[in-house]
Amino acid sequence: MTAQQRRDAIRDVLTQAAGPVSATALAGRFGVSRQLIVGDIALLRAGGAAIEATARGYVVQRDREGLRRQVACRHQAADMERELQIMVDNGCTVLDVIVEHPVYGQLTGGLGLASRYDIQQFIRRAQAARPLSLLTEGVHLHTLSCPDQEAFLRVREELAGAGFLLE
Repeated sequence: MTAQQRRDAIRDVLTQAAGPVSATALAGRFGVSRQLIVGDIALLRAGGAAIEATARGYVVQRDREGLRRQVACRHQAADMERELQIMVDNGCTVLDVIVEHPVYGQLTGGLGLASRYDIQQFIRRAQAARPLSLLTEGVHLHTLSCPDQEAFLRVREELAGAGFLLE
């Protein structure tokens, strides 16, 4: 298999996958190193492929139904799981987290969290690292995909009630 054939196959795997696929899983599937997969993904992106890196692996960006909205939040690291649960329990998908770094500008981390299971997996993996929001004293944005305006308003109301909404 040539490098181009492998990249085409990676794109096919990601397009057909029901959820994120890790670089490690792709490396095992194609019998190459994880670092080679990371390079292949970079080349695919440079060629225009809409591949997003999330905390759980790579996904092909699809047209998402519903409304895209952002919420500004502030909380302690210990409150991260509760904040995310509020969002998914109201029917929204947490697409990313964004912080404004004084040196690097806007930093965005893809999340793609749509359920409590997704959150549990994310929290488990996050224990080995510090959340981006620690760089900004807990202040951050989340981009949400919500089924409708009512779901977004419920999220805002519950985040405010929990003391997480930054207004």
